[in-house]
Amino acid sequence: MNKSELIDEIAKAAGISKAAAGRSLDATTAAVTKALKKGDIVTLIGFGSFYVGKRAARNGRNPRTGTTIKIKAANSPKFRAGKALKDAVN
Repeated sequence: MNKSELIDEIAKAAGISKAAAGRSLDATTAAVTKALKKGDIVTLIGFGSFYVGKRAARNGRNPRTGTTIKIKAANSPKFRAGKALKDAVN
């Protein structure tokens, strides 16, 4: 499912226009992004939690030349599914 298909489903389920559904989806993703930038955890009970995982600096290898390179530490957005979502999928 892509973004436009998701907007169609939201509009149909909520009984609102596709434009309003698109704006609400954009606002939701913007709010989640803003919270993750601050380092907060976004929890939607029953659906899951968005959080920021930390990756430590490490040594890697260039596959073409075989030389060792240093890979910087990074923050990575992650998602942990909630019980209701897991149950619905299984």
